[in-house]
Amino acid sequence: MIFPGDEGFDQAVTPWNLAVKQPVRAVAEVGSVDDVIDAVRLARREGLAVTAQPSGHGASGDVADTILLRTHGLTAIEIDAAARVARVGAGVRWGQLQAAAAAHGLTGLPGSSPVVTVTGYTLGGGLSWFSRKHGFASSSVRAFDIVDAEGRRSKVSRDDELFWALRGGGGDFALVTAIELDLHPAPHLYGGRVLWPASRAAEVLEAFKEITATAPDELTVWLDLLSFPGSPPFVAVDSTYLGEDASELLAPLDRIGGALSDTRGPMPLTSLGDITGEPTDPGPGASRAQLLGDLDGILERIMPIDPLISVQIRHLGGALARPSDSAAGQVDEPYLLYMFGLPGVEEKQRKIAEGGRKPFTFLSPDESAAAAFPAGTLERLRDIKRRHDPANVFRSNYPVLAG
Repeated sequence: MIFPGDEGFDQAVTPWNLAVKQPVRAVAEVGSVDDVIDAVRLARREGLAVTAQPSGHGASGDVADTILLRTHGLTAIEIDAAARVARVGAGVRWGQLQAAAAAHGLTGLPGSSPVVTVTGYTLGGGLSWFSRKHGFASSSVRAFDIVDAEGRRSKVSRDDELFWALRGGGGDFALVTAIELDLHPAPHLYGGRVLWPASRAAEVLEAFKEITATAPDELTVWLDLLSFPGSPPFVAVDSTYLGEDASELLAPLDRIGGALSDTRGPMPLTSLGDITGEPTDPGPGASRAQLLGDLDGILERIMPIDPLISVQIRHLGGALARPSDSAAGQVDEPYLLYMFGLPGVEEKQRKIAEGGRKPFTFLSPDESAAAAFPAGTLERLRDIKRRHDPANVFRSNYPVLAG
């Protein structure tokens, strides 16, 4: 246990987003389930809460009177290739699981970054490159290994109401130490990025609309507006396809002249992070998201991109729009808008994304869980929280009882 003032505390408490401050009582680096049990029981005795952050992604700063658990010591990975099942500890990152699964021609349901942990991402639903085909990552969970609010270990599976809540409702109900999840066959993967000057944005948007209007579930396409310091602005289209070749499906992009680069082609399952090239080291940032029913007037709302660094529009639909028996639910909107910039751009982000629902893992520090769930889902989550953790021992980045 490391306390404020101890050597190494400042480094241990720092989250992924360096702009977020975490006034915790202590930090515990855990390497076993017994360490987790000890921390939970200590917090309960002292009237504190426990916040689990394996890598610090998604931190909101709502951590007063908490013990921060760094679970990156829980790194076990077990693959049953015949059953197409993986069991991973709470500290395993997506790049690590993808490497283990890809050796068997299998894939999990990762997002755009290989350094996000499987557990934190999945507890919040987990919006994957392959969610149009297979749904949220949380839909592929078979079971959770947990430590409950009494400090007891147990396994949560489909016959337990916690199973519904943990699949997309966040980490407010138990401390998850491992997840067992389905893997999916992926004998072929095609993908990459096409990049143009931002002056072609209107043409690229029209091609994006044309592609997404008829895209099969195996194809995922994202549009990006990019403005890096010291560089001119760009527009890009990122794509993945669970198949051998998506050239014909992406043909509208080829009618746009002036491409600066094109990395589309067959690719290994372990290279998903290369498509968007997101940072793999912590840094300060401000982000905001909103689900969109249509793209009418979107460029007028966004342009010029500066002072934002990136604005991304993700095509959703497919399996995401179908009924779900998890807290992540179904997503009726066909698109997701996600913006990122350095601190100071929050006001522009708010003007672009005025209200509207957003996935749990895309919440911003000034938002609450109520922005991620329909009223009925939120009330069910709150009821489960009150019954399974009446002393409020666990606190997720976005507590369901807040706001």
